[in-house]
Amino acid sequence: MRVVFAGTPEFSVPCLEACRASGAQVVAVYTQPDRPAGRGRKLAPSPVKQAALAAGLPVEQPESLKSAQAQATLAGYAPDLMVVVAYGLILPRKVLAIPRLGCWNVHASLLPRWRGAAPIQRAILAGDAETGVDLMRMEAGLDTGPVLLEKRTPIHPVDTGGTLHDRLAVLGAEVLAEGLRRALAGEVPAAVPQPAAGATYAHKLDKAEARLDFARPAVELERAVRAFDPWPVAEGALAGENVRIWAAQAVGREHGATPGTVLAAGRDGIELACGEGALRITALQRAGGKRISAADYLNARPELRGAPK
Repeated sequence: MRVVFAGTPEFSVPCLEACRASGAQVVAVYTQPDRPAGRGRKLAPSPVKQAALAAGLPVEQPESLKSAQAQATLAGYAPDLMVVVAYGLILPRKVLAIPRLGCWNVHASLLPRWRGAAPIQRAILAGDAETGVDLMRMEAGLDTGPVLLEKRTPIHPVDTGGTLHDRLAVLGAEVLAEGLRRALAGEVPAAVPQPAAGATYAHKLDKAEARLDFARPAVELERAVRAFDPWPVAEGALAGENVRIWAAQAVGREHGATPGTVLAAGRDGIELACGEGALRITALQRAGGKRISAADYLNARPELRGAPK
């Protein structure tokens, strides 16, 4: 079975490895064009491109798949199946029709909940109890195709965008490997249409979202801190200083203070008044500095230790 793989970020790499290990023939790897990265803004290859080149696989990096030339190039690989994992480019109907078995997508949510670009972070922000990965047969709509296979995982109270990303990347490779095993055996999994009810859209993350509004409930802000780790990282005003907030817990505390007021500060953290409860910050980062504990931050700002209890 001839497979074309399309993906770009680190999340996609385990799925590429699953394709290579399945017994299918990966005839080409599609990934987005090199983008500027780092302080020098030099062009950098995507994680998928790096993995593909290391494996000696042909790499294609079109700006779009809408042109007749791009579609002809893809058709020239004569794929039986195209596997798409966080590729980042839209696949036109003509592209979806090229592979004999169609196009499969590994999506990091339990569809139809959290279709779209940022399902991992949106699930944490919403306080979802569980999430997972779906192996879906692609159609023209955004993440609307029927589901072939699914794996679920709970969202733990300590999960961050980073830890959940890594766990779902592994599950994605597992569900894809199972789908490929069945397809190679001539038993393509049955495609189950998504239910009409319960569809939500996971909008792309915006750095402006990471600015914490302490007038909101502390439980929501705690989820934001976890969801935005490792990017874009929550930030907020702490006693007149803007800091990045890496770790925090919601505290059920009664107070009549203005949101953002320091209620307590000690070795366990720095508690800020919220619209409901308080947010105890335990790890943070000053401008130009590195991530430090709240205790280390208080060594630099000892006047905060006198905050009312």
